[in-house]
Amino acid sequence: MFIKTLTTAAAALVLGAPLAVAEELKLADFQPPTHFVVETVYNPFAEAVSAGTNGEVTIRQYMGGELGPGPADQYSRVVDGLADIAFSLPGYTASTFPKTLLTELPGVISADTGTEKIVAHTDMLADEYKRVVLLGLWNNAPNLLLMGKTPVRTLEDLKGKKIRVPSRNAGLVVEAWGGSPVSMPAPEVYNAMQTGVLDGAMIDATALNAFKLAEVTGSVTQGMETSISDFFLIMNRDSFRDLSEEHQQVVLEAGKQAALNGSAAWNGVATTALEEFAATAGKEVITLSPEEAQKFNDLSAPVVAKVIEEADAEGLEATAFVEALKQ
Repeated sequence: MFIKTLTTAAAALVLGAPLAVAEELKLADFQPPTHFVVETVYNPFAEAVSAGTNGEVTIRQYMGGELGPGPADQYSRVVDGLADIAFSLPGYTASTFPKTLLTELPGVISADTGTEKIVAHTDMLADEYKRVVLLGLWNNAPNLLLMGKTPVRTLEDLKGKKIRVPSRNAGLVVEAWGGSPVSMPAPEVYNAMQTGVLDGAMIDATALNAFKLAEVTGSVTQGMETSISDFFLIMNRDSFRDLSEEHQQVVLEAGKQAALNGSAAWNGVATTALEEFAATAGKEVITLSPEEAQKFNDLSAPVVAKVIEEADAEGLEATAFVEALKQ
């Protein structure tokens, strides 16, 4: 699975030592190479792997879908060995990760502590990652309502509006609010909002800059309990097995730290992006009143309960997982 590259130290040549062969792992991401994930997550991850293996394992990043287009194909890309490691959202292949996606339901985790809770309980998700190795799983900032031309100040304002959603569960929440959910990967949202295919999008505030959605967004609505999407780094099992046990542990530990770095980065960038948006002429950040927010929350609560109940019925031990996350 690896691309083999020769790395030679000058000292080794002098001493006549054999050439060292570095194992280069291919990391695939559909996001643009300018995305903040490169500096905040991937570069530290690569540095930790290289340092921990004395340069014997390295990471090469392939951004912008260079190893193949389609965000929803990232999981299969790793399973099939087209990439050694990939970034994606479990929500893009929701049927594969129903238990993981319980974390995105309103009220299950908080943006600030969610990743620590998830990392502490990833053993409860083992059945969903049998075909890959889970390196890191983290939450983003809370999903907000980014609206094009029609601001959402009340629940009634959302009625019938076409809203992009990141996953099935988020779609159920938007539907309960009276909106019309549309499943769509983040890179496609800009054109859909610009052309009126979408009225708005449920997505976190980092997308205002990362995907330039500030250009097609007139207002952002916050204040209600909302979904919090997950991201993961997954690895091909054969690529992982090809590593020595010592190097496997280095990659796993680097993955855990990547998850914590990812959560901190998404939350920090989201806060800054929202502040910049609010300070831009012609743009508006709407914070719902407690009374109005409660209307949204009252409609979300039965959805959350139903999803958990159905997951329990399927044998996923959903209630136990959700309770563990809330402790």
